[in-house]
Amino acid sequence: MSSSKRVVLLFAGQGAQAVGMGKDLAVAFPEAAEQFRKADEILGFSLTGAMWDGPQEELTRTSRCQPALYVHGLVCLELLKRRVPGLEIAGAAGLSLGEFTAHAAAGTFDFETGLELVAKRGRFMEEATDATEGSMAALIGGDEDAVRAVAAECDVDVANFNAPGQIVISGKKEGIAKALEIAKEHGIRIAKELDVAGAYHSRLMQSAQDKLAAELAEVELAAPSVPVICNFEARPVSDPADIRRTLEAQVTGSVRWAESMSAFLADGETQFLELGPGGVLAGLMKRIDRGASVLSVENVDSLNAAVEALG
Repeated sequence: MSSSKRVVLLFAGQGAQAVGMGKDLAVAFPEAAEQFRKADEILGFSLTGAMWDGPQEELTRTSRCQPALYVHGLVCLELLKRRVPGLEIAGAAGLSLGEFTAHAAAGTFDFETGLELVAKRGRFMEEATDATEGSMAALIGGDEDAVRAVAAECDVDVANFNAPGQIVISGKKEGIAKALEIAKEHGIRIAKELDVAGAYHSRLMQSAQDKLAAELAEVELAAPSVPVICNFEARPVSDPADIRRTLEAQVTGSVRWAESMSAFLADGETQFLELGPGGVLAGLMKRIDRGASVLSVENVDSLNAAVEALG
């Protein structure tokens, strides 16, 4: 098998969603249309309606965008696997919500089980968002110690270590407002509030974490067929109890994305495949390691380009 067909799968997280996502795939490929139809049936509402017709406010709802990204990522993967015989999957990871998609891709649970879990996770996080006054901000061009100092001073949490010099904080609105004011004093170049519904990956999500833990306890998990790196500890997880614990902890814990990617890079993996809209993960990888190559698949054109590149 040529090394050019060896890839690490990366799955998009919340914020990557875009109205129209997956629609051209459903039109072009009957098997994609069938998987989207099945998702609507499992969920008992028209997820595809929100995905394809919007409006953006509806798709952006946590309870909608999480299952939308999960289904879209797995449809893209399935279409690619059918068109690239001998595709060798070296591992998988996903940003926040995308970690569930990664586990589905690796066979930790089946499509339906994962979709139901993700739909509940999205609903629980939406409930936590509605019950709290939270926000998030990206701090760009500062080192980790400076960001931790700002977070401590403002009583907020560090949510995402996305790439060197790109860290996200999360917490109560007033804490985030204060952080935006004092960031420059700590040598942080840019501080900007994110357009999000709530304070993800912070202690304000504790109620969602507790509810998700109860759901995960009921689900049978298998050991993944390829290494899946967890966000919470930036290392591969394979034991079902370990997978449950890290998927729970991730709801209030930090997403250690840069370290997670470094774990694959340290193992000699250089070719990554981003499955999801927007190319966000490819952008982060450029900041983590310019030598890595990332193919992004989200629609018919990018699918065809990836098939050609992987030969």
